[in-house]
Amino acid sequence: MMENDAGKKRLSPIDGIWKLFTTVKLAVVLIFLIAMTSVIGTVVEQDAEPEKNIKFFTGVFGDTLAPAAYKVSQAAGFFDMYHSWWFLTLLLLFSANLTICSIDRLPKIHRAVSEPQKPLPPDAFGRHSIKKDFLTEGTFDDVKARTEKLVGKLGFKCADHVEDGSVQFYGQKGRYSRYAVYVVHFSIIVTLLGAVIGAFFGFNGVISIQEGKTADAAWTRQGVEHPLGFSIRCEDFSVQFYGDSDMPKEYMSWLTVMDDGKEVIKNRSIEVNGPLKYKGYTFYQSSYGPVPDAQGLLFFRITPKGAQQSEIVKIRLRESFKIPGTGFVGKTRYFSPALAFGKDGEPFTYTEMMNNPAVFVEYEENGLKKYAGWVAKRHPQTWTLPEGHTVEFMDNWGYQATGLQVRKDPGVGVVYLGCILMTIGLYAAFFTSHRKLWVMVQSEKGKVRVSIAASASKHKVSFETDIDGALKAINREVESG
Repeated sequence: MMENDAGKKRLSPIDGIWKLFTTVKLAVVLIFLIAMTSVIGTVVEQDAEPEKNIKFFTGVFGDTLAPAAYKVSQAAGFFDMYHSWWFLTLLLLFSANLTICSIDRLPKIHRAVSEPQKPLPPDAFGRHSIKKDFLTEGTFDDVKARTEKLVGKLGFKCADHVEDGSVQFYGQKGRYSRYAVYVVHFSIIVTLLGAVIGAFFGFNGVISIQEGKTADAAWTRQGVEHPLGFSIRCEDFSVQFYGDSDMPKEYMSWLTVMDDGKEVIKNRSIEVNGPLKYKGYTFYQSSYGPVPDAQGLLFFRITPKGAQQSEIVKIRLRESFKIPGTGFVGKTRYFSPALAFGKDGEPFTYTEMMNNPAVFVEYEENGLKKYAGWVAKRHPQTWTLPEGHTVEFMDNWGYQATGLQVRKDPGVGVVYLGCILMTIGLYAAFFTSHRKLWVMVQSEKGKVRVSIAASASKHKVSFETDIDGALKAINREVESG
Protein backbone atom coordinates (compact mmCIF):
# COMPACT_ATOMS: atom_id res chain seq x y z
CA MET A 1 0.00 0.00 0.00
CA MET A 2 1.10 3.60 -0.65
CA GLU A 3 -0.07 6.97 0.68
CA ASN A 4 -1.14 9.73 -1.72
CA ASP A 5 -1.17 13.50 -1.03
CA ALA A 6 -4.62 13.39 0.54
CA GLY A 7 -3.50 10.80 3.05
CA LYS A 8 -5.61 8.06 1.51
CA LYS A 9 -4.22 4.63 0.84
CA ARG A 10 -3.39 3.90 -2.75
CA LEU A 11 -3.33 0.30 -3.93
CA SER A 12 -0.10 -1.18 -5.29
CA PRO A 13 -0.31 -2.67 -8.82
CA ILE A 14 -0.46 -6.21 -7.41
CA ASP A 15 -3.21 -5.30 -4.93
CA GLY A 16 -5.09 -3.52 -7.70
CA ILE A 17 -4.98 -6.57 -9.96
CA TRP A 18 -6.07 -8.79 -7.04
CA LYS A 19 -8.98 -6.49 -6.27
CA LEU A 20 -10.01 -6.45 -9.95
CA PHE A 21 -10.12 -10.24 -10.04
CA THR A 22 -12.28 -10.40 -6.91
CA THR A 23 -15.12 -8.45 -8.52
CA VAL A 24 -18.29 -10.02 -9.89
CA LYS A 25 -18.32 -7.41 -12.67
CA LEU A 26 -15.19 -8.92 -14.21
CA ALA A 27 -16.83 -12.37 -14.11
CA VAL A 28 -19.92 -11.01 -15.90
CA VAL A 29 -17.78 -9.39 -18.61
CA LEU A 30 -15.71 -12.54 -19.15
CA ILE A 31 -18.80 -14.76 -19.30
CA PHE A 32 -20.35 -12.41 -21.86
CA LEU A 33 -17.20 -12.44 -24.03
CA ILE A 34 -16.89 -16.24 -23.87
CA ALA A 35 -20.58 -16.62 -24.75
CA MET A 36 -20.40 -14.21 -27.69
CA THR A 37 -17.25 -15.77 -29.13
CA SER A 38 -18.76 -19.23 -28.70
CA VAL A 39 -21.70 -18.07 -30.82
CA ILE A 40 -19.21 -17.08 -33.52
CA GLY A 41 -17.57 -20.49 -33.21
CA THR A 42 -20.96 -22.12 -33.70
CA VAL A 43 -22.01 -20.05 -36.72
CA VAL A 44 -18.62 -20.17 -38.46
CA GLU A 45 -17.78 -23.80 -39.21
CA GLN A 46 -14.61 -24.82 -37.41
CA ASP A 47 -11.72 -26.56 -39.11
CA ALA A 48 -13.65 -26.74 -42.39
CA GLU A 49 -12.73 -26.40 -46.04
CA PRO A 50 -12.31 -22.72 -47.06
CA GLU A 51 -15.06 -23.04 -49.67
CA LYS A 52 -17.74 -23.65 -47.02
CA ASN A 53 -16.95 -20.53 -45.01
CA ILE A 54 -16.46 -18.41 -48.12
CA LYS A 55 -19.95 -19.44 -49.20
CA PHE A 56 -21.25 -18.55 -45.73
CA PHE A 57 -19.67 -15.08 -45.74
CA THR A 58 -20.97 -14.47 -49.26
CA GLY A 59 -24.50 -15.22 -48.09
CA VAL A 60 -24.14 -12.88 -45.08
CA PHE A 61 -22.07 -9.98 -46.44
CA GLY A 62 -22.52 -10.30 -50.20
CA ASP A 63 -19.94 -10.79 -52.93
CA THR A 64 -18.24 -7.43 -52.29
CA LEU A 65 -17.54 -7.69 -48.55
CA ALA A 66 -17.20 -11.47 -48.29
CA PRO A 67 -13.44 -11.64 -49.16
CA ALA A 68 -12.57 -8.95 -46.61
CA ALA A 69 -14.75 -10.57 -43.91
CA TYR A 70 -13.12 -13.92 -44.62
CA LYS A 71 -9.60 -12.48 -44.29
CA VAL A 72 -10.44 -10.69 -41.03
CA SER A 73 -12.00 -13.85 -39.58
CA GLN A 74 -9.01 -15.90 -40.67
CA ALA A 75 -6.58 -13.44 -39.06
CA ALA A 76 -8.65 -13.45 -35.86
CA GLY A 77 -8.60 -17.23 -35.71
CA PHE A 78 -12.38 -17.68 -35.98
CA PHE A 79 -11.94 -20.81 -38.13
CA ASP A 80 -10.08 -22.63 -35.36
CA MET A 81 -11.38 -20.56 -32.49
CA TYR A 82 -11.10 -23.07 -29.67
CA HIS A 83 -7.35 -23.39 -30.27
CA SER A 84 -6.76 -19.63 -30.62
CA TRP A 85 -4.60 -17.82 -28.08
CA TRP A 86 -7.23 -15.19 -27.31
CA PHE A 87 -10.00 -17.71 -26.55
CA LEU A 88 -7.68 -19.67 -24.28
CA THR A 89 -6.74 -16.37 -22.62
CA LEU A 90 -10.42 -15.67 -21.90
CA LEU A 91 -10.76 -19.12 -20.32
CA LEU A 92 -7.60 -18.55 -18.27
CA LEU A 93 -8.80 -15.14 -17.07
CA PHE A 94 -12.21 -16.55 -16.15
CA SER A 95 -10.59 -19.43 -14.24
CA ALA A 96 -8.32 -16.95 -12.43
CA ASN A 97 -11.33 -14.78 -11.60
CA LEU A 98 -13.22 -17.73 -10.08
CA THR A 99 -10.16 -18.90 -8.15
CA ILE A 100 -9.29 -15.50 -6.73
CA CYS A 101 -12.92 -14.73 -5.83
CA SER A 102 -13.09 -18.04 -3.98
CA ILE A 103 -9.82 -17.47 -2.14
CA ASP A 104 -10.81 -13.91 -1.19
CA ARG A 105 -14.13 -14.96 0.34
CA LEU A 106 -13.06 -18.30 1.78
CA PRO A 107 -11.79 -17.10 5.23
CA LYS A 108 -15.13 -15.50 6.07
CA ILE A 109 -17.08 -18.58 5.00
CA HIS A 110 -14.69 -20.86 6.86
CA ARG A 111 -15.18 -18.91 10.07
CA ALA A 112 -18.97 -19.20 9.73
CA VAL A 113 -18.68 -22.96 9.20
CA SER A 114 -16.05 -23.82 11.80
CA GLU A 115 -17.09 -21.45 14.60
CA PRO A 116 -18.68 -23.55 17.37
CA GLN A 117 -22.19 -22.61 18.37
CA LYS A 118 -22.64 -21.34 21.91
CA PRO A 119 -25.66 -20.61 24.08
CA LEU A 120 -27.19 -17.16 23.67
CA PRO A 121 -27.50 -14.66 26.51
CA PRO A 122 -31.19 -14.18 27.41
CA ASP A 123 -31.17 -10.59 26.13
CA ALA A 124 -29.89 -11.70 22.66
CA PHE A 125 -32.99 -13.68 21.72
CA GLY A 126 -34.62 -10.69 20.08
CA ARG A 127 -31.68 -9.80 17.84
CA HIS A 128 -31.89 -12.53 15.21
CA SER A 129 -33.72 -12.47 11.88
CA ILE A 130 -36.11 -15.16 13.12
CA LYS A 131 -37.47 -14.68 16.65
CA LYS A 132 -40.47 -16.21 18.40
CA ASP A 133 -41.75 -15.97 21.94
CA PHE A 134 -44.85 -17.24 23.74
CA LEU A 135 -46.21 -18.20 27.17
CA THR A 136 -47.91 -21.51 27.74
CA GLU A 137 -49.60 -23.38 30.54
CA GLY A 138 -48.13 -26.55 31.94
CA THR A 139 -45.24 -27.62 34.06
CA PHE A 140 -41.67 -26.70 33.25
CA ASP A 141 -40.57 -30.33 32.89
CA ASP A 142 -43.47 -31.12 30.56
CA VAL A 143 -42.80 -28.15 28.24
CA LYS A 144 -39.07 -28.87 28.32
CA ALA A 145 -39.56 -32.49 27.29
CA ARG A 146 -41.97 -31.62 24.49
CA THR A 147 -39.74 -28.82 23.24
CA GLU A 148 -36.69 -31.06 23.11
CA LYS A 149 -38.68 -33.66 21.18
CA LEU A 150 -39.99 -31.20 18.58
CA VAL A 151 -36.60 -29.58 18.13
CA GLY A 152 -35.38 -33.02 17.14
CA LYS A 153 -38.21 -33.27 14.62
CA LEU A 154 -36.86 -30.12 12.98
CA GLY A 155 -33.69 -32.07 12.25
CA PHE A 156 -31.42 -30.53 14.86
CA LYS A 157 -29.15 -32.43 17.21
CA CYS A 158 -29.10 -29.91 20.02
CA ALA A 159 -26.92 -29.48 23.06
CA ASP A 160 -28.49 -28.10 26.21
CA HIS A 161 -27.43 -25.48 28.67
CA VAL A 162 -29.05 -25.15 32.12
CA GLU A 163 -28.82 -21.93 34.08
CA ASP A 164 -30.94 -20.15 36.76
CA GLY A 165 -34.07 -22.28 36.37
CA SER A 166 -34.02 -22.24 32.59
CA VAL A 167 -32.78 -24.59 29.91
CA GLN A 168 -31.56 -23.68 26.48
CA PHE A 169 -31.34 -26.02 23.49
CA TYR A 170 -29.07 -24.95 20.66
CA GLY A 171 -27.75 -26.52 17.48
CA GLN A 172 -27.07 -26.08 13.79
CA LYS A 173 -27.30 -28.06 10.57
CA GLY A 174 -26.28 -27.66 6.95
CA ARG A 175 -23.22 -25.64 7.80
CA TYR A 176 -21.17 -27.26 5.02
CA SER A 177 -23.72 -26.03 2.47
CA ARG A 178 -21.86 -22.72 2.63
CA TYR A 179 -19.08 -24.42 0.67
CA ALA A 180 -21.49 -25.28 -2.17
CA VAL A 181 -20.55 -22.20 -4.19
CA TYR A 182 -16.92 -23.32 -4.10
CA VAL A 183 -17.92 -26.71 -5.45
CA VAL A 184 -19.69 -24.93 -8.33
CA HIS A 185 -16.63 -22.74 -8.97
CA PHE A 186 -14.36 -25.78 -8.91
CA SER A 187 -16.67 -27.71 -11.24
CA ILE A 188 -16.52 -24.89 -13.80
CA ILE A 189 -12.72 -24.92 -13.71
CA VAL A 190 -12.68 -28.73 -14.05
CA THR A 191 -15.07 -28.54 -17.03
CA LEU A 192 -12.94 -25.88 -18.73
CA LEU A 193 -9.84 -27.98 -18.08
CA GLY A 194 -11.50 -30.98 -19.72
CA ALA A 195 -12.42 -28.87 -22.74
CA VAL A 196 -8.83 -27.63 -23.09
CA ILE A 197 -7.47 -31.18 -22.78
CA GLY A 198 -9.85 -32.31 -25.52
CA ALA A 199 -8.95 -29.37 -27.76
CA PHE A 200 -5.18 -29.91 -27.56
CA PHE A 201 -4.80 -33.65 -27.08
CA GLY A 202 -7.90 -34.91 -28.87
CA PHE A 203 -8.46 -35.64 -32.53
CA ASN A 204 -11.20 -34.76 -34.97
CA GLY A 205 -10.90 -36.04 -38.51
CA VAL A 206 -12.40 -38.15 -41.25
CA ILE A 207 -11.83 -41.48 -42.88
CA SER A 208 -13.18 -42.94 -46.12
CA ILE A 209 -13.23 -46.72 -46.57
CA GLN A 210 -14.36 -48.60 -49.67
CA GLU A 211 -16.54 -51.64 -49.16
CA GLY A 212 -14.23 -54.57 -48.51
CA LYS A 213 -11.19 -52.37 -47.84
CA THR A 214 -9.27 -51.66 -44.64
CA ALA A 215 -7.81 -48.46 -43.20
CA ASP A 216 -5.50 -47.88 -40.24
CA ALA A 217 -5.32 -44.08 -40.23
CA ALA A 218 -7.66 -41.11 -40.27
CA TRP A 219 -7.02 -37.65 -41.71
CA THR A 220 -7.54 -34.12 -40.53
CA ARG A 221 -9.29 -31.69 -42.85
CA GLN A 222 -5.88 -30.16 -43.52
CA GLY A 223 -4.69 -33.52 -44.87
CA VAL A 224 -2.54 -34.56 -41.90
CA GLU A 225 -2.43 -38.32 -41.33
CA HIS A 226 -3.34 -39.64 -37.88
CA PRO A 227 -2.47 -43.33 -37.21
CA LEU A 228 -5.18 -45.11 -35.22
CA GLY A 229 -3.07 -47.92 -33.79
CA PHE A 230 -5.52 -50.49 -35.13
CA SER A 231 -7.34 -51.26 -38.38
CA ILE A 232 -10.96 -50.89 -39.38
CA ARG A 233 -12.60 -52.65 -42.34
CA CYS A 234 -15.84 -51.73 -44.08
CA GLU A 235 -17.71 -54.97 -44.61
CA ASP A 236 -20.72 -53.40 -46.31
CA PHE A 237 -22.62 -50.17 -46.83
CA SER A 238 -26.32 -49.59 -47.45
CA VAL A 239 -28.48 -46.57 -48.18
CA GLN A 240 -32.27 -46.29 -48.27
CA PHE A 241 -34.29 -43.51 -49.88
CA TYR A 242 -37.66 -41.89 -49.31
CA GLY A 243 -39.99 -43.50 -51.86
CA ASP A 244 -38.87 -42.85 -55.43
CA SER A 245 -36.93 -39.71 -54.49
CA ASP A 246 -33.18 -39.27 -54.24
CA MET A 247 -33.37 -38.03 -50.63
CA PRO A 248 -31.52 -40.47 -48.34
CA LYS A 249 -33.70 -41.86 -45.57
CA GLU A 250 -31.06 -43.91 -43.80
CA TYR A 251 -27.54 -45.02 -44.51
CA MET A 252 -25.37 -47.30 -42.44
CA SER A 253 -22.10 -49.21 -42.50
CA TRP A 254 -20.98 -52.56 -41.16
CA LEU A 255 -17.50 -52.31 -39.68
CA THR A 256 -14.93 -54.76 -38.31
CA VAL A 257 -12.15 -53.60 -35.99
CA MET A 258 -8.87 -55.51 -36.06
CA ASP A 259 -6.24 -55.03 -33.39
CA ASP A 260 -2.96 -56.92 -33.23
CA GLY A 261 -4.15 -59.26 -35.98
CA LYS A 262 -7.40 -60.17 -34.20
CA GLU A 263 -10.99 -59.20 -34.98
CA VAL A 264 -11.98 -57.52 -31.71
CA ILE A 265 -15.26 -56.10 -33.07
CA LYS A 266 -16.88 -58.00 -35.93
CA ASN A 267 -19.41 -56.70 -38.42
CA ARG A 268 -20.81 -53.98 -36.15
CA SER A 269 -23.47 -51.80 -37.78
CA ILE A 270 -23.31 -48.04 -37.31
CA GLU A 271 -25.65 -45.29 -38.47
CA VAL A 272 -25.93 -41.53 -38.11
CA ASN A 273 -27.03 -41.64 -34.47
CA GLY A 274 -25.42 -44.97 -33.57
CA PRO A 275 -21.60 -44.66 -33.57
CA LEU A 276 -18.90 -47.26 -32.94
CA LYS A 277 -16.47 -46.72 -30.04
CA TYR A 278 -13.07 -48.33 -29.56
CA LYS A 279 -9.98 -47.31 -27.57
CA GLY A 280 -11.21 -43.79 -26.97
CA TYR A 281 -12.10 -43.21 -30.63
CA THR A 282 -15.69 -42.72 -31.76
CA PHE A 283 -16.63 -43.43 -35.38
CA TYR A 284 -19.73 -41.62 -36.64
CA GLN A 285 -21.52 -42.35 -39.89
CA SER A 286 -21.31 -38.99 -41.64
CA SER A 287 -21.28 -39.44 -45.44
CA TYR A 288 -20.84 -41.81 -48.34
CA GLY A 289 -19.82 -41.65 -51.97
CA PRO A 290 -18.93 -43.61 -55.11
CA VAL A 291 -15.56 -45.21 -55.80
CA PRO A 292 -14.24 -44.27 -59.27
CA ASP A 293 -13.54 -47.18 -61.62
CA ALA A 294 -14.61 -49.73 -59.03
CA GLN A 295 -14.89 -53.40 -60.00
CA GLY A 296 -17.32 -54.63 -57.40
CA LEU A 297 -19.83 -57.43 -57.10
CA LEU A 298 -23.42 -57.53 -58.33
CA PHE A 299 -26.02 -59.57 -56.44
CA PHE A 300 -29.04 -61.05 -58.25
CA ARG A 301 -31.92 -63.19 -57.05
CA ILE A 302 -32.90 -65.52 -59.91
CA THR A 303 -36.38 -67.07 -59.89
CA PRO A 304 -37.51 -69.22 -62.87
CA LYS A 305 -41.13 -68.92 -63.93
CA GLY A 306 -43.41 -70.85 -61.57
CA ALA A 307 -40.55 -71.86 -59.26
CA GLN A 308 -41.01 -71.69 -55.48
CA GLN A 309 -37.32 -71.27 -54.71
CA SER A 310 -34.82 -68.70 -55.86
CA GLU A 311 -31.10 -68.74 -56.38
CA ILE A 312 -28.82 -65.88 -55.36
CA VAL A 313 -25.75 -65.26 -57.51
CA LYS A 314 -22.93 -62.77 -57.15
CA ILE A 315 -20.92 -61.87 -60.22
CA ARG A 316 -18.79 -59.04 -61.53
CA LEU A 317 -19.52 -56.84 -64.50
CA ARG A 318 -19.27 -58.66 -67.86
CA GLU A 319 -19.78 -62.03 -66.22
CA SER A 320 -22.74 -64.36 -66.87
CA PHE A 321 -25.40 -66.11 -64.83
CA LYS A 322 -27.91 -68.87 -65.66
CA ILE A 323 -31.61 -69.14 -64.96
CA PRO A 324 -31.91 -72.62 -63.38
CA GLY A 325 -33.90 -75.21 -65.32
CA THR A 326 -33.92 -73.15 -68.52
CA GLY A 327 -31.61 -72.39 -71.40
CA PHE A 328 -31.52 -68.70 -70.47
CA VAL A 329 -28.18 -67.04 -69.78
CA GLY A 330 -27.75 -63.40 -68.79
CA LYS A 331 -24.55 -61.42 -69.20
CA THR A 332 -23.96 -58.10 -67.41
CA ARG A 333 -22.59 -55.46 -69.76
CA TYR A 334 -22.86 -52.00 -68.20
CA PHE A 335 -23.37 -50.56 -64.73
CA SER A 336 -24.91 -47.18 -63.94
CA PRO A 337 -24.97 -45.75 -60.39
CA ALA A 338 -27.92 -43.50 -61.22
CA LEU A 339 -29.88 -44.50 -64.29
CA ALA A 340 -32.30 -42.16 -66.02
CA PHE A 341 -33.80 -41.83 -69.50
CA GLY A 342 -33.90 -38.69 -71.58
CA LYS A 343 -36.82 -37.42 -73.65
CA ASP A 344 -35.49 -39.35 -76.61
CA GLY A 345 -35.50 -42.55 -74.55
CA GLU A 346 -31.72 -42.74 -74.35
CA PRO A 347 -30.32 -43.87 -70.98
CA PHE A 348 -27.84 -41.69 -69.11
CA THR A 349 -26.23 -41.47 -65.66
CA TYR A 350 -27.36 -38.30 -63.89
CA THR A 351 -25.01 -38.55 -60.86
CA GLU A 352 -22.14 -40.68 -59.63
CA MET A 353 -23.95 -41.31 -56.35
CA MET A 354 -25.73 -44.66 -55.99
CA ASN A 355 -29.19 -43.10 -56.25
CA ASN A 356 -30.62 -45.55 -58.77
CA PRO A 357 -28.10 -48.32 -59.50
CA ALA A 358 -28.90 -50.41 -62.56
CA VAL A 359 -27.24 -53.09 -64.66
CA PHE A 360 -27.60 -53.59 -68.40
CA VAL A 361 -28.07 -57.32 -69.04
CA GLU A 362 -28.00 -59.17 -72.39
CA TYR A 363 -29.98 -62.42 -72.56
CA GLU A 364 -29.63 -65.44 -74.80
CA GLU A 365 -31.43 -68.78 -74.92
CA ASN A 366 -29.69 -71.92 -76.02
CA GLY A 367 -26.89 -69.86 -77.55
CA LEU A 368 -29.22 -67.52 -79.48
CA LYS A 369 -29.49 -63.83 -78.57
CA LYS A 370 -32.93 -62.89 -77.28
CA TYR A 371 -33.03 -59.31 -75.99
CA ALA A 372 -31.31 -56.90 -73.58
CA GLY A 373 -32.42 -54.34 -71.01
CA TRP A 374 -31.74 -52.47 -67.80
CA VAL A 375 -32.43 -54.04 -64.41
CA ALA A 376 -32.77 -51.32 -61.74
CA LYS A 377 -32.38 -52.04 -58.06
CA ARG A 378 -35.15 -49.66 -56.94
CA HIS A 379 -37.68 -50.47 -59.67
CA PRO A 380 -39.22 -53.98 -59.42
CA GLN A 381 -41.03 -53.56 -62.76
CA THR A 382 -37.64 -54.03 -64.47
CA TRP A 383 -37.01 -57.44 -62.89
CA THR A 384 -39.50 -59.60 -64.82
CA LEU A 385 -38.57 -61.04 -68.21
CA PRO A 386 -41.17 -61.56 -70.99
CA GLU A 387 -41.13 -65.33 -70.35
CA GLY A 388 -42.05 -64.77 -66.68
CA HIS A 389 -38.63 -65.39 -65.17
CA THR A 390 -37.51 -62.90 -62.47
CA VAL A 391 -34.03 -61.36 -62.30
CA GLU A 392 -33.97 -59.14 -59.23
CA PHE A 393 -31.02 -56.77 -58.86
CA MET A 394 -30.60 -57.06 -55.06
CA ASP A 395 -27.46 -55.10 -54.29
CA ASN A 396 -24.07 -53.96 -55.42
CA TRP A 397 -20.91 -54.25 -53.33
CA GLY A 398 -17.53 -52.60 -53.67
CA TYR A 399 -18.83 -49.61 -55.60
CA GLN A 400 -19.23 -47.26 -52.63
CA ALA A 401 -17.12 -45.87 -49.80
CA THR A 402 -18.39 -44.99 -46.36
CA GLY A 403 -17.40 -41.65 -44.88
CA LEU A 404 -16.74 -41.71 -41.15
CA GLN A 405 -16.12 -38.85 -38.77
CA VAL A 406 -13.48 -39.88 -36.23
CA ARG A 407 -13.23 -38.23 -32.84
CA LYS A 408 -11.08 -38.80 -29.78
CA ASP A 409 -11.54 -36.61 -26.73
CA PRO A 410 -9.35 -37.53 -23.74
CA GLY A 411 -10.89 -34.69 -21.79
CA VAL A 412 -14.46 -36.00 -21.92
CA GLY A 413 -14.05 -37.85 -18.60
CA VAL A 414 -12.85 -34.65 -16.96
CA VAL A 415 -15.85 -32.79 -18.42
CA TYR A 416 -18.22 -35.44 -17.04
CA LEU A 417 -16.57 -35.10 -13.62
CA GLY A 418 -17.08 -31.34 -13.81
CA CYS A 419 -20.76 -31.83 -14.68
CA ILE A 420 -21.26 -34.20 -11.73
CA LEU A 421 -19.57 -31.76 -9.36
CA MET A 422 -21.66 -28.90 -10.73
CA THR A 423 -24.88 -30.87 -10.19
CA ILE A 424 -23.90 -31.59 -6.59
CA GLY A 425 -22.81 -28.00 -5.99
CA LEU A 426 -25.92 -26.46 -7.53
CA TYR A 427 -28.21 -28.76 -5.55
CA ALA A 428 -26.44 -27.86 -2.32
CA ALA A 429 -26.37 -24.15 -3.21
CA PHE A 430 -30.08 -23.89 -4.08
CA PHE A 431 -31.78 -26.48 -1.89
CA THR A 432 -29.80 -26.53 1.35
CA SER A 433 -28.90 -23.82 3.84
CA HIS A 434 -26.92 -23.26 7.01
CA ARG A 435 -29.45 -23.04 9.85
CA LYS A 436 -28.89 -22.17 13.49
CA LEU A 437 -31.45 -22.56 16.25
CA TRP A 438 -31.66 -21.55 19.93
CA VAL A 439 -34.67 -22.44 22.09
CA MET A 440 -34.90 -21.33 25.72
CA VAL A 441 -37.49 -22.70 28.14
CA GLN A 442 -37.94 -20.87 31.46
CA SER A 443 -40.52 -20.54 34.20
CA GLU A 444 -42.30 -17.21 34.51
CA LYS A 445 -45.03 -16.42 37.07
CA GLY A 446 -46.60 -19.86 37.13
CA LYS A 447 -46.35 -20.31 33.37
CA VAL A 448 -43.61 -21.39 31.01
CA ARG A 449 -42.06 -19.11 28.41
CA VAL A 450 -40.59 -20.53 25.22
CA SER A 451 -38.25 -18.18 23.33
CA ILE A 452 -36.75 -18.98 19.95
CA ALA A 453 -33.95 -17.34 17.99
CA ALA A 454 -32.86 -18.66 14.62
CA SER A 455 -31.01 -17.75 11.43
CA ALA A 456 -30.70 -19.25 7.96
CA SER A 457 -28.26 -18.51 5.15
CA LYS A 458 -31.04 -19.26 2.60
CA HIS A 459 -34.72 -20.17 2.58
CA LYS A 460 -35.50 -18.10 5.67
CA VAL A 461 -39.27 -18.13 5.03
CA SER A 462 -39.33 -21.90 4.80
CA PHE A 463 -37.34 -22.26 8.02
CA GLU A 464 -39.62 -19.80 9.84
CA THR A 465 -42.67 -21.74 8.64
CA ASP A 466 -41.20 -24.96 10.08
CA ILE A 467 -40.58 -23.22 13.40
CA ASP A 468 -44.13 -21.85 13.53
CA GLY A 469 -45.45 -25.33 12.95
CA ALA A 470 -43.30 -26.72 15.75
CA LEU A 471 -44.47 -23.98 18.16
CA LYS A 472 -48.12 -24.66 17.39
CA ALA A 473 -47.54 -28.37 17.95
CA ILE A 474 -45.93 -27.66 21.33
CA ASN A 475 -48.80 -25.41 22.36
CA ARG A 476 -51.44 -27.94 21.29
CA GLU A 477 -49.72 -30.79 23.07
CA VAL A 478 -49.28 -28.79 26.29
CA GLU A 479 -52.91 -27.61 26.27
CA SER A 480 -54.30 -31.04 25.47
CA GLY A 481 -51.97 -32.66 28.01
